[in-house]
Amino acid sequence: MTVVSPADRQVDTRSLRRSPLAHRAVEFEARGADGLRGVRLAEEPFRTQVDLRVPAGSPAVARVQHALGLALPRPGQVTGDAERAALRLGDDEWLLVAPDGLADEVLTAARGALADAPGSTVDVSASRTALRLSGRMAREVLEKVCPLDLHPRAFGPGRCARTAVGRTQAVLWQVGPEPAYRLLVPCSFAGYLADLLLDAMTEFTGR
Repeated sequence: MTVVSPADRQVDTRSLRRSPLAHRAVEFEARGADGLRGVRLAEEPFRTQVDLRVPAGSPAVARVQHALGLALPRPGQVTGDAERAALRLGDDEWLLVAPDGLADEVLTAARGALADAPGSTVDVSASRTALRLSGRMAREVLEKVCPLDLHPRAFGPGRCARTAVGRTQAVLWQVGPEPAYRLLVPCSFAGYLADLLLDAMTEFTGR
């Protein structure tokens, strides 16, 4: 008889996760299948997101930057790349973004750097999902539902903002010049935001 240890019975809970918009992946793909339509929508689920609060200008900022290997940028700016980045959301607030499964690594590094200095780190990964809106008409689509000035002279790659999109709040981040935007939205509003963007896309997709 084979004896199965408790460790062997453990299940990787990540394999059981289901993102808020997983059931709509085929729909999103169909709406952007023809590149000539100029705009595509996709979910980018399960990104590590850590909220960092530390007084700007304090000695702890330099320690955190060294520990993370990322500069902590000015308000409205992003440092890093589309995979690992720091987004400045307020006077003393940054959002640290990384690939799935790295929350503990990011938290450990940031907390170690803060030590006893004023500040905090919170894993907020499960509170939001990400939608990626991209293509040559993506800015025109987003301008229908977002009040920000998105012209390249005002908002381009490496810029971010916490803003209203329709009737919800999202963190908007331009991740590429295509243009390509990432919208970090509360999971409970993900379906609403997807519907809003798909409706705004209809002019360009014909669906």
